[in-house]
Amino acid sequence: MNAADKVIDAVFESDENFRRILSKIIKEDLGLTAIEFAEKADIPQSTLYKIMSGKREPNMKTLRQIVRTIKKIEGSERGDFIAVIAARPVLDNMSETKKKICGTLCTIREYSATSMEEAIIAAVRAERDGAKALVCAPIVSPTVEKILRIPVATIMPKNSLIEAIEVVSKKIS
Repeated sequence: MNAADKVIDAVFESDENFRRILSKIIKEDLGLTAIEFAEKADIPQSTLYKIMSGKREPNMKTLRQIVRTIKKIEGSERGDFIAVIAARPVLDNMSETKKKICGTLCTIREYSATSMEEAIIAAVRAERDGAKALVCAPIVSPTVEKILRIPVATIMPKNSLIEAIEVVSKKIS
């Protein structure tokens, strides 16, 4: 679930949860201070502080502006994200869904696949979702490159391959 959807869901849960989720998203997910977010959202700093401290409830215009700004910053409004296709255990080891690359905050969206067919379907789905690029395993990348119009990069898991060989060698010893 993206950050904007989390904020919208929190609005319907409770005022306290909305304030907690909004604060967490601004600080942790977007990596901004409240002042920086207020400037990007074109909301007075005092208004944002009052909303986050519970001294004021946001009106619909302000709430729309908050959600629109979160979408814009995280890139989901324009589909600015890089898709990563891998098996669920690999994706579970990813620690970031956002990464600063060349000074720009880049969203990383995960697509789980456990077979060649699922990987190809996930690649097509990612492109339809608006992915700007795709990262996938070498076994599927040549096929995916032929059917997609976006750049494709191949995962070369050198370290994890060595670790897997070490684990299996211990099992046969």
